[in-house]
Amino acid sequence: MSTLYIVLPIALVIAAAAVIAFIWAARSGQFDDLETPASRVLFDDEE
Repeated sequence: MSTLYIVLPIALVIAAAAVIAFIWAARSGQFDDLETPASRVLFDDEE
C-alpha cells in the first residue's frame, strides 16, 4: 500500500507531462500538414 503513495503521483506527473506535450505540439503546428510528408518519400530530391 505504501508504494501506491509513490507510484500514483509519479503516474499523474507523467500523464500531465504527456498532455502538456501534446497541447504544445498541436499549438506549434506539428499536426497541420499530414499529406506532404507522406508524399515527399515518393519523389527524388533535385540536385
